[in-house]
Order: sequence, then C-alpha cells, then structure tokens
Amino acid sequence: MNEGSEAKEELRRGLEGVLAAETRIGYVNGSDGKLFYRGYEINSLVEQSNYEEVSYLLLYGHLPKRGEYEEYVKRLREEMPLPDEVLSLIKNIGGRTHPMSALRTVISYLSVLDSMESDSSTKNQERIGISLIARMPSIVGAIHRVYSGKEIIKPDPELGYASNFFYMSTGARPDPVESKIMDTALIIHADHGMNASTFSALVTISTMADMYSAITSAIGTLKGPLHGGANERALKMIQSVGRPENAEKALKVMTDKGERVMGFGHRVYKVYDPRAKILKRYAEYFAERKGNETFKTAQIIEELMINKYGERGIFPNVDFYSGIIYDAMGFRTEIFTPIFATGRISGWVARALEYSTENRLFRPKALYVGEKGPRKYIPIQDRD
Repeated sequence: MNEGSEAKEELRRGLEGVLAAETRIGYVNGSDGKLFYRGYEINSLVEQSNYEEVSYLLLYGHLPKRGEYEEYVKRLREEMPLPDEVLSLIKNIGGRTHPMSALRTVISYLSVLDSMESDSSTKNQERIGISLIARMPSIVGAIHRVYSGKEIIKPDPELGYASNFFYMSTGARPDPVESKIMDTALIIHADHGMNASTFSALVTISTMADMYSAITSAIGTLKGPLHGGANERALKMIQSVGRPENAEKALKVMTDKGERVMGFGHRVYKVYDPRAKILKRYAEYFAERKGNETFKTAQIIEELMINKYGERGIFPNVDFYSGIIYDAMGFRTEIFTPIFATGRISGWVARALEYSTENRLFRPKALYVGEKGPRKYIPIQDRD
C-alpha cells in the first residue's frame, strides 16, 4: 500500500493516541492526575528527593546507593564549568535573539568541541548526555546573566545542582526555601511522557545521530508557545489582567473572542495537573512573602476558568503557576522556557538512550490529499 492510500479516517492529527515507542522511564495517568518517574509518584520525589537523585533515577532505572549518588554528583560537578569558547559565544550572542535560540545554538556548538561527537555507541551517547545534563544550568545561567547585562558567574562547587543554577542565574545564593523551590521546579519538569520535544529527540536519535543533535532538536521544539513557551505567555496574560477585580471582565473578552487562555488545559490530563498543584503552593508562598497581587489575580482566573468560562474539565497546567514563581525568584520572563529545558534535559537524555538500545528509524506516513495526477507539464513560455 503506497503512502497516502490509507482511508482518511485513519489520520491522527498530531499523532494523538498513536503508540510510537515503549518506555520504562515515565508514565502520565491523565484521568487520575498522576505522574510517575520509574514507578515513583512525583509528589514523593518532590518531598523526599533532589534533582541529582531524580536525574540518576531516570537514566539508570533505580535510586542510587550512596556511593553511586556521590560518584554521579561528582561527575556533574566536574562537568559543570563551561569552556572559554562557549562563554565567548554566549557573550557574542548577547540579547540579539530569544534565550531559547541562544540555548539551541550553544548546545549545537558544544559538538564542535567534542572530537568524539560522531561516535554513536551507547557508551559515548551516555557520556555526552551526562555532560549536557551537567552543563545545562551553567549555560542557561550564563545566558540569563548576559541578557540581564551582568557578568557571567561560574558554578560554586559547594552548591548542589538546583542551588548552583539559581546562583549562576541571579547572582544570589538561595536560602533553604528558594533552594527547595528551585529543586522542585526542575524535578517536576524532568520528564513527561511522549511530549513534543521528547518525540523530537527520539526522532533524531533514531537516525543514529549524536546526542548533541537530539537535544538540539528537543530544544527547538520546546521553544514553541504551545509547548515550553506557554509559561511566558501565561504570566504575561495574568499580568495584563492586572488586579484581581479585573479578572472576570478580561476573561469574558478573551473567551468571547475565542482566544486561548494560556496555562489551562492539557492534551493528557483530564483533571488537575499534579505539577500545577505543587507549584501553586509555592506561588502562594511568594505572594505571602512579597505581598504582590499576581497570585491573587491568578487564583481568581483559575476559579473563573474552572467554574464559568472554561470548557468542562479544564484546569490549570504546569505553565500557569510556574511563571509566577520564576518571576518572584528574579528570573527574566524570556528565561522561563530555558528553565524548563534545564529540568527536562535529564528526561530527554534518558529517553534518547533508552530508545537507541532497541532503535527503529521513525518513518510515519502522510495522507496525500493533493492532486492525483499525472498532470501535464507546460513549458514556461506557454503558461498564462
């Protein structure tokens, strides 16, 4: 059967519901609002673990023993500093493009500095993957500093992964609560089923391309406003509403125009996104600590969307409250999606490695709906 001859009703736009791979890494139970990493529920990991441990879990399938944990943390710490060539590239890019474009460029450039980048063996791909996990907070932190017109800060070997990221981005060492919130944000973004950016990484790795290429593909996909970029737009929407008493009028205008209210609804979750529940608590913490009205406005928007203006079963997703938190922590709006990528890097690498062990080149079909032909070729001088 040639491409395009299938019955039209077989078309699944966006590949929705199509099984494309097997995985042991993560599972999203959309009907019950549950998220699992290797069988561990996300709430359990957020409360008891840290990002380094979760990263190891995603890669290797089990929580590390003390020796394994210490070795993995040591490896991340050693790989975290960036080569001078990379720092120069980040400085040269400056604020001339979106930080996600800068991040995509830097990841791709790292392959130029790696003489073994074309070795497609699993061992080498794992080496590259761990190096990228280690360097991601340094890269995003440096991009944030340059975009803010400030000097780049090198990692502090005394700080953990999340705390170092906060420090390299903001210039301040986080207090214990800020450190926990940063760690939590990275953990809940670490993996999430066969999302668009993860699928991009798998498509690329399935060609036996290198891990740099796979992660570059993922970052390019994450940039889009319907994926990672939604957190920027969600915060801007909340801020445009302004005071809590403006929420109902603003939502009525948006819904009457058929505009999408960013931060609500999810392709998988049919109930409240468990990640949004976690982040909502921290957004409330910052509202009480700093006294701004953004969280109060968000609460009113949520209530109105659930009970009045939203479709049945529409709830906040992870993007709705994450932007409020990042803004309160001192991050620029443009850096929200790179923060997402800093957490998701472990999931991308883990899934790419998993898929490559039983690799099958992705080659879906498209339903052809153009002219059947054969059409007669008309020379250019005879065309009207």
